[in-house]
Amino acid sequence: MDQHKFKYFFTRRLNFLFGIFIFIFAILLIKIFYLQVIKFEDYSSLAQNNSLKIVPIPPIRGQILDVNGEILAENKLVYTLELDPKKNTDLKIVKQQLTNIVKITKYDLKKYSKTLSESHYSTTLPIKSNLTDVQVAKFVANKYKYPEIFLKHKFARSYPKEKSGAHFIGYLNRINKKDIKKLKKLKQYENYIGTDHIGKTGVEYFYENRLHGQPGYKALEVDAHNKVIRVIETVEPIHGEDITLNIDYKLQQVAEKAFGKYKGAMVALNPNNGAVLAYVSQPSFNSNLFINGIDETNWKRLNDSNHKPLINRVVSGLYPPGSTLKPFVALAALENNIRRPPFSIIDKGFYTMPNQSKTFKDWKKGGHGEVDLIKAIAVSCDTFFYGLGVELGIPKLNIVLKRFGFGEKTNIDIPNEKSGLIASVEWKKEKYNKKWYQGETAITAIGQGYTLTTPIQLALATAKLINSDNNLRPHMLKKFNAPDFMYEDEINLSGNDTDNLNLIKEGMSLVTKEGGTAAFIGRTTSYDISAKTGTAQVFGLKKGEIYDETKLPDKLKDHALFIAFAPSKNPRLVMAIVVENGGHGGSTAGPIAKKIFDAYLNEIK
Repeated sequence: MDQHKFKYFFTRRLNFLFGIFIFIFAILLIKIFYLQVIKFEDYSSLAQNNSLKIVPIPPIRGQILDVNGEILAENKLVYTLELDPKKNTDLKIVKQQLTNIVKITKYDLKKYSKTLSESHYSTTLPIKSNLTDVQVAKFVANKYKYPEIFLKHKFARSYPKEKSGAHFIGYLNRINKKDIKKLKKLKQYENYIGTDHIGKTGVEYFYENRLHGQPGYKALEVDAHNKVIRVIETVEPIHGEDITLNIDYKLQQVAEKAFGKYKGAMVALNPNNGAVLAYVSQPSFNSNLFINGIDETNWKRLNDSNHKPLINRVVSGLYPPGSTLKPFVALAALENNIRRPPFSIIDKGFYTMPNQSKTFKDWKKGGHGEVDLIKAIAVSCDTFFYGLGVELGIPKLNIVLKRFGFGEKTNIDIPNEKSGLIASVEWKKEKYNKKWYQGETAITAIGQGYTLTTPIQLALATAKLINSDNNLRPHMLKKFNAPDFMYEDEINLSGNDTDNLNLIKEGMSLVTKEGGTAAFIGRTTSYDISAKTGTAQVFGLKKGEIYDETKLPDKLKDHALFIAFAPSKNPRLVMAIVVENGGHGGSTAGPIAKKIFDAYLNEIK
């Protein structure tokens, strides 16, 4: 080959190689530009996230126990199949993949979608909960087939008593957007990292801060494939506190069984310190239904029921007090030196207003004959109390009612308590823009009219007849320190005249004796019960109309009420009972009270 040809060939080859080099270099520059400029933020963030990963360790929630250590709310280890909410996973494919392991229902898919829309900071969300051991084993054996499905184990809340005590125990549910907003407002948002559930009702809600605990975490070094290289740091969580209630579950069972199929409420207190020993709201519901979000069928069944099982009747049920108000009305009279024994009237079965504008009938046709204040309580004489109320006047009556807690929350450690209502001249003017009539005072004195109370108010008011402690407060928690509080403008209960209280107690003790409205209860007891029966109208009667319970549907029958304490001397138990549509208080609520007193005084204590 001559020199010219060699030079020509060499130059062409050099140009070719140079062109390839330029091409490759250009590609590299473009790639570098793409990675370093266009995708800088994405890959920078990814690199940082992949180098250090914080994994929250949620605390184990504290248990709820009765006074004897009986478990009312516990935690069970459960297995769940979960998906990463950040990935757009096709749920239909997941359902098909898991066909031979576990059935994914329409409800599971719907619940997952709802949870996804409300989730806050969960790394994964459950598509199927409470797997059996067999299902867990099958999934583990085939795990390699499902890289986007995670098997998790965690402690889940469980209520072993199911319907029993559901209203005071309460329940957990998944944290939603409303909860997140509240947690942020209270600056507790970080305390719930890694936690899916929060207390929604009852003790679960009221003592959430004690029960929940504080989360821990693991700081992990991971590679680009999210595989753990090493654990840098571990901070263990502070688990929630176990809390003990005053509830005696043996007594609770007796009370629920005694109530049977009746609707209503019952609460039993220790009058010496306000401890709540039994708490019944009927009908009830199974708290376990709510833990992971109640299904549509059960929600509709509970929410649409005419019996309203979701209402916590002890603190949220509002009822006319009926004749259970009479002992407090009588005390107001005594304190104002009105109708003090031996003053008496002749009850002919009716009371006519002083201006003869209206006549009110007594519950007993023909009346009770000669009646003084003590007998009026024992036989529940309406005629006596109509006149007493008119002589006393609504302002003086309300002072005493307020002093005993009517019209005010008791501040029991249960959420959603209602205040009840003490009606007054000012209240009616503001509410209806109408004046107060004297006849309204008369019916207020027998516990009818506008007055409304809750069962817990009735129980506390009865306890205050025995215990004059201003800070007496119903409470569920055993280790409870009541804050110093008094009702606004309250007159000191310790100022109650002992002689006046003794007259009231004497009248109440005769209720269960011969001639009293609950005499049949006292005939078969080995101890004395002091009580007051009550009947509250569900609807008003027209002029000349006669109430005939036998011809009414259950929903229109009167409510039966009963307040009591026993033994009459040195009382150890106070209770208030409301039986909705139960008729006469002594005949329905009375026997329930007797079974509870018998169990507590003769068997349990």
